[in-house]
Amino acid sequence: MDRRNFFKSSALAAGVAATPGLSAATVLPSPTGKDFRPIPKRPLGRTGQSLSIIGLGGIVIMNAEQAVANNTVAQAHDAGINYVDVAPSYGDAQERLGPALKPYRHNFFLACKTGKREKAEAAAALDQSLQLLETDHVDLYQHHAVTTLEDVNRIMAPGGAQEAFVAARKAGKVRYLGFSAHSEEAALAMLDHFDFDTVLFPVNFVLASQRNFGPRVIARVHEKGAGMLAIKAMAKSRWPEGMAKTDKPNPKEWYEPCSLPDQAALALRWTLSQRITAAIPPGDERFFPLAMYVAQNFQPISSEEEQRLIASAAEATPIFPQA
Repeated sequence: MDRRNFFKSSALAAGVAATPGLSAATVLPSPTGKDFRPIPKRPLGRTGQSLSIIGLGGIVIMNAEQAVANNTVAQAHDAGINYVDVAPSYGDAQERLGPALKPYRHNFFLACKTGKREKAEAAAALDQSLQLLETDHVDLYQHHAVTTLEDVNRIMAPGGAQEAFVAARKAGKVRYLGFSAHSEEAALAMLDHFDFDTVLFPVNFVLASQRNFGPRVIARVHEKGAGMLAIKAMAKSRWPEGMAKTDKPNPKEWYEPCSLPDQAALALRWTLSQRITAAIPPGDERFFPLAMYVAQNFQPISSEEEQRLIASAAEATPIFPQA
């Protein structure tokens, strides 16, 4: 399939084209078109690497046909994205990414994660990920979803996953070490234990405005010289209590995302206006083309726009109750 026509014929385009104000043609200009602007890049802490300001989350291609996965990666590459993030918990995403990344592997900064907390289990998980991703190394390996101090203590204890991470870096299986976290307490504790290269953390307008969630972590990350990566930029609220899974618009999203297209675009611009290197958009396929368009045309959020966005958060329920 011709990549220039990909969004006109793929399932991704269907979700975006059905959204008022957006069409496949406006979401992502052709890589050879006169209006094409490559997605800008920012430095990643002290690593010496520069990443595109948005990345491709592997969950976007979870359960996709291999041809769709191939085209999604190719389109992202052509748009200037060089950052991909995946995890074993994202269904078959690793299996799809392996073949899709192969033609461009040297151009992508590939990040992977593991939720395993013991040394042997984390080492085995990395080896399996390398096999499925069809590569001999990942650029960034992360402890996944560190949420409690118990998680931190297990990771850092003798025989914990951190020992496997350090050994993998020494063996050349990974280049940089990081973690993702869902609580400030856990993130700050992880940073106290080790000089991680990156932190992947929710940087979200609802969490920030209602709970002042995030600024302490961002400040500590910059103090340590690490790279700040963002998740949940386009998240808005927890689903109503008791809502059936079958009633949710997309099973890939456990939270209610921002409304497409205006609020979602503004929310992403808010996150990209913070002191971060890059953001990973939601796994819902409809949001990725919009995120590429926002990144290609990125302008920092204005004060008036920020006030309007924060006002829209007043009735939302923060996605992390412990925030």
